[in-house]
Amino acid sequence: MKILFNQPKRENDAFAQEINLAIEQVIESGIYILGSNVTAFEQEFAQYCQTRHCCAVGNGTDALEIALRALGVGPGDEVITVANAGGYSTTACNLVGAVPVYVDVEPDHLLLDYRSVPAAVSPRTRCVIATHLYGQAVNVRELRATLDAAGYQNIKILEDCAQAHGAMVGGEIVGSLADIATFSFYPTKNLSALGDGGAITTSHDELAERCRCLRQYGWTSKYRSDVPDGRNSRLDELQAAILRVKLRHLNAFNEKRRAICNHLNQTCQGIVDVVTTPAEGNVSHLFVARHPLRDQICQELIENGVATDIHYPVLDLNQNSLSARSFRAVDLPHSQQATQEIFSLPCYTGITDEELDYIRQIFESKIAVIVKGH
Repeated sequence: MKILFNQPKRENDAFAQEINLAIEQVIESGIYILGSNVTAFEQEFAQYCQTRHCCAVGNGTDALEIALRALGVGPGDEVITVANAGGYSTTACNLVGAVPVYVDVEPDHLLLDYRSVPAAVSPRTRCVIATHLYGQAVNVRELRATLDAAGYQNIKILEDCAQAHGAMVGGEIVGSLADIATFSFYPTKNLSALGDGGAITTSHDELAERCRCLRQYGWTSKYRSDVPDGRNSRLDELQAAILRVKLRHLNAFNEKRRAICNHLNQTCQGIVDVVTTPAEGNVSHLFVARHPLRDQICQELIENGVATDIHYPVLDLNQNSLSARSFRAVDLPHSQQATQEIFSLPCYTGITDEELDYIRQIFESKIAVIVKGH
């Protein structure tokens, strides 16, 4: 048996009739940019995230950049973030001229350790990016309380929800917990388009208006640009129509992901440690395990037809592309160690019970032997 790491086509095939009808209706309408589907999706997604506003944009990285600009973050400002989440917050900081400041993650789930944030604050700190990683959510309310208790009420919080559509913390949904939040609709996300797409959510009217201006040349009205640093980043009507179809099924998708996560968690018990342990509110975007023999384990899985990946193998501050950029970092022992041990197993809505059982068989017959021999 051969199991690919991710096959988004399987999910799309399940709703092919609805998706095809939505695409046909957009083509027939003759309106392809910022039309009725974008407006409707923005309303529906804002309602889903329990926010007043949603601004749809071209992709998740654009969403981060525009959100930072809307918060007033610019050259020389500092943004506190983590270094283990794939480089997307770092990229956005570079684009607006801000300096990323890396703090460590907590050791169990590899999420931002909000308790370490106040010590990283400087007079130039403008924002903290709370990245909800692997489908797990940072406790943004505790982060806000920690900053406020330290006297930093003026520092804004941006949620990066690219891997956490529908995730919850204490009964509250991500995207509604901070000053502003961003999403990606890349084809492998929990809520996915058939291409790139992104969105920004907020309940602050002024931030929402700035985002709408920034996504289209800084326009306040057609051909009148009043907001500096505007760009062209618009979700197109086709992707909006597809996202409207799939948004109706998102909660069911997430339930299926949680069931897959439970199966994989049982598979790993007593063999390797699990980062993304099943928990209320986790939407299981990725299933991440860890072991010091990671490379040997992954090689064995690949040889037996089970694809794996590493999310993520290199910390942002160790990327060659950052060598000419300014950044600041505190001690990152948990982040550093994780890059040597973590690996991801296939976890997506289209995976079959037969494939999950095969993964368990390989763990019991092959991976357990490797670990025991160690």
